[in-house]
Amino acid sequence: MLRVLMILVPLALSVFAFIDCITTDEKDVRWMPKPLWAILVLLFPLAGSISWLLVGRDRTRGAAGPGRRGGGGWVAPDDNPEFLRSLDDETGGKGGRKKDDDGPEE
Repeated sequence: MLRVLMILVPLALSVFAFIDCITTDEKDVRWMPKPLWAILVLLFPLAGSISWLLVGRDRTRGAAGPGRRGGGGWVAPDDNPEFLRSLDDETGGKGGRKKDDDGPEE
C-alpha cells in the first residue's frame, strides 16, 4: 500500500501542477515564461511541481479576501445588489411579500 502511495501522490501532484500551469494567465506567472514552467513540471515531476506551486504563480493577484470584491466571480444572492433590487421591484419596494402570493393575508 505504501508503494502505491509513493507513486500516486507525486503523480497526482504533477498532474495538478501541470494543469494549473497551463490554465494560469500569462500575467500571473512569475520568474520564467509559462512554457518553460510546463516543461519543467513535465521533465522533473516532483521538483518541478513543488517549485511551480511555491514560486511559479503569483497567488496574491486577483485573490479577493473576505472584505474585498474581486473582479468578477460568483456573488451570493444576498450580497448581489442587482438581485436585491429585483426583489424590491417584485414586491413594489415594500420589502415584504406581494399581495398576490399564496401565503396568509396579514
